Amino acid sequence: MSVCSSSSSGSWSSTKAWIVHGIVAGVAIAVAIGARVYLGPPKKFRSRVVGIIPARFDSSRFQGKPLVQILGKPMIQRTWERAKLATTLDHVVVATDDEKIRECCRSFGADVIMTSESCRNGTERCSEAIQKLEKKYDIVVNIQGDEPLIEPEIIDGIVKALQEAPDAVFSTAVTSLKLEDAFDPNRVKCVVDNSGYAIYFSRGLIPFNKSGKANPQFPYMLHLGIQSYDTGFLKIYPQLEPTPLQLEEDLEQLKVLENGYKMKVIKVDHEAHGVDAPEDVEKIESLMLQRNLS
Repeated sequence: MSVCSSSSSGSWSSTKAWIVHGIVAGVAIAVAIGARVYLGPPKKFRSRVVGIIPARFDSSRFQGKPLVQILGKPMIQRTWERAKLATTLDHVVVATDDEKIRECCRSFGADVIMTSESCRNGTERCSEAIQKLEKKYDIVVNIQGDEPLIEPEIIDGIVKALQEAPDAVFSTAVTSLKLEDAFDPNRVKCVVDNSGYAIYFSRGLIPFNKSGKANPQFPYMLHLGIQSYDTGFLKIYPQLEPTPLQLEEDLEQLKVLENGYKMKVIKVDHEAHGVDAPEDVEKIESLMLQRNLS
């Protein structure tokens, strides 16, 4: 009898665990479904496009990074000037929570939207900024302020990719990963399906083989920070709760995938030249001089 009692008790505990798991999963699914209903399918061609450059002064790795001088101009200005060359953007604005950045941007003619200090990432800052703009837009492009060499063609590429994929709410770009960056956690890797939709992003090497080493013959892909969103989705993005994979990898794109949304990915030929630390400035300046971009 005691054996039967123990088995019954264990079975009930297991059942309770599955019930709790089911409730939690059900809540998560309900949130995702609610967001999907809120967004709904695109009803028309998404033609109106705004580029937003999120910029914050406080950074754990490089405080004041947007204002650092690159060949005589603030980095935020360099990025803004490159973004203005994109043919698909109807407007370009800077979104910041810092007065120094606002004054700097206004000095070279950029429009600025002030956002709150509570924004946890660039996507949330874009979400707040789009709701403060007077004009309505169908697509928002999140342009990383620390890539002063961003190519306008890449901006145009991800915009067109989203316009041509009505089932996607998000688009981004990848390029070839250098073998020496295979295990660098600051170099985010991406894998896509046969139709060009994102499967997963990781700070680790993906795919990972049995040898535990990078395969020099495999075309690993490096994620570039630039991304565009359907405006309707961007408005509900902050309402989605953080997801386990997002929190574990510290990658905001994973929250999009974990909630069942589709993300279009384009492959481009691009040398990633972001400014992550003060020592990167000299490298950027050398590249700009080589390319006559001063």
